[in-house]
Formats: sequence, structure tokens, C-alpha cells
Amino acid sequence: MMNLNALKIDPEFQGKIPPLTFEELNQLEANILRDGRIINPIIVWQGLIVDGHNRYTIAKKHPEIPFTVHEKEFASRYEAIIWICKNQLGRRNLTPEQKKYLVGKQYEAEKALIPNEKGTNQYTSLVGGQNDHQPKNEKTRARIARETNTTDSFVRRAEHFAKGVDAAEEAVPGTRQKVLSGEVKPTAAEIASVARAPPEERPALVAEICKPKPPKPLAQKQKAPPAIAAPLPDASTSDEEAPDEEPTSAPAPSEPIFPQKENEPLKVDRQQILEIANNRYHVKQLANGAAMLCEVSGAANSMMRRWESVFRDYPDILSDAENRASVERTIQKLRDYLKNLEDKMEELL
Repeated sequence: MMNLNALKIDPEFQGKIPPLTFEELNQLEANILRDGRIINPIIVWQGLIVDGHNRYTIAKKHPEIPFTVHEKEFASRYEAIIWICKNQLGRRNLTPEQKKYLVGKQYEAEKALIPNEKGTNQYTSLVGGQNDHQPKNEKTRARIARETNTTDSFVRRAEHFAKGVDAAEEAVPGTRQKVLSGEVKPTAAEIASVARAPPEERPALVAEICKPKPPKPLAQKQKAPPAIAAPLPDASTSDEEAPDEEPTSAPAPSEPIFPQKENEPLKVDRQQILEIANNRYHVKQLANGAAMLCEVSGAANSMMRRWESVFRDYPDILSDAENRASVERTIQKLRDYLKNLEDKMEELL
């Protein structure tokens, strides 16, 4: 049995693997203890773990449990990343965000193996013999789309998404897990903008993305009239242009009715334009304490999740005496802060 100390965790490799929840990790540990051994091998490349990070953590926690190690051979780190992404994409419990991220990272790694994207796919030629049904000279993006049952445009968007997620994680550690778990749901444009922004501006962008989104307004029973609707009744509109059926409900007097026919000039007078403009502006309601309670709760939950993730992936933080002392000092700072906060709350009673 290989010495666990000979195995190493590579942060880039580990970042491609969706972490287990606290409950899933506890269940895995219970299953291993029940079986008395780690059934699935820890897969490594040049001593770096490419699959089995959780099994490795449990093995370090229970050194009496037997385990096996399987060595993979890759020509480069890019091939290792491609294998990791494909291996994880075979899981059934991925969130849509996790799948999109893995597809984007696979595409990014495969492109790195190709001098340019104009000609044939060199990586495809390396693995072509494994799939007799693979079309010849198939472009990388098209092949990944076929293999992942997505589309060419999805793979392209997934690459931008993955770059944005990595940039956000570098700016504010812990953001990757929030986005991939679905806790934070940025738009494609928002997350891609992080990668394009200068490094010094990224933390502020990430903070804005992670802010709780305002609740969507309740859907009205009747939707507002579309941009192309019935013509305005005026002298230049003939009876033949009017709709054959009466609308179920008449529009509000202040709402304009737009032309029904394509390319027909819009007939709206100055007063109607002013009414439209004025109706677009509403007095913003200032946030109060009750509205911001979600910030307090979200910050506490985020801290607990991030601590659990760090302690799970790096158990030596708690086992090493020096690291543990540093954690205890941090906990004491939190205790002092919470005590002061409790004192302030009592003063307000």
C-alpha cells in the first residue's frame, strides 16, 4: 500500500471536481468504515490526485483503513484536466452550472493542445482510435458538443462561463462553489465580465454578483400589450384595419396602442409620449432592517460553508498544532465580536 504522504493535492485539479456536501461526505465515511476498506482506488498522475480527493481525506483520518492507488499516464497537465472533466461529466448528480463549468474547462484544455482552431483537431487524432464512429477532421467544439449532448454554441458559452468563474474564485475565494452549487445565480454576461475586468476591479464585481437578487414581481393575470398590437383609432385608420374581435379587456387610457401592421408608422402624440415616460419612473423604496436580514443570514451561512470546505479538504489545519492555534485565535475574535454585538442589543432593549 502506497504511503499517503507521497500523494499530493493539486489545487487546479481539485477545483474541477464538484465537492460533496457535508452530509454526503459523512455518508461516504460511514460506508468506508462499515466496509472496512476503501473500495474505489485513489487515481493519481505523477503523485498528484486526479480522482479520489474525498477518499484520500478519509484515508488520512483513518490510517488503519486499507486503500489502493491507481496510476494514470498522461502526456501533459492538459490531458489530465481533460480526463478529470470527462470523468466528472459522467456523474448523474451535477448541477447545470457544474456541467457548464466542466464542459468549458474541457474545451479550454483541449484547445491548449492544438496550435490553432482553424485546422484539424490534434487531440482528436490522439484519441480517434478509441471511437470508430468519430467523424474525421471534426472540430474540437463540435466533438465536445456531441460527446456531452449539447450544442456548439453551448460549448462556446461554457468556455466564457468557466473563465469567469475561475476569475471570480481568484478574486474572492469561495465564489466558485457558490456559483456551481446554484447558491448564486449570475447571468452569463455578469460572470463573463469578471474575466474581462482588470484584476483590481474583480472583487467589487464579484461582490455585486453575489448580492441577493430582488424578488421578481408577481406575474399579472394579463400581460402588457406587445410592441406590435392594434392600430390607434384615428382619422387615418380605416375600419378594415381594425381587429375583427373585441379585446377581452380594454387597455388603460394612458397606455399607447401600437400599430398592428408591420412597418406601419407609429401614431402617438406628444401628450402620450410624456405619459409613457412618466409612467416608467417609480419612487424607489428604501431598504430597512427587515429587508437586510438576508444579508446577515447569508454572511453567516457563507462563512460556515467555507470553513467546512476548507477543514474537509485540508484536515491538517486542525491536526497541526500551529495551524490549530491560528484557528483558535480567529474563533476568539469572532467570540469577542459576537459578545460586543450582544451587549449592544441589550442596551437597545
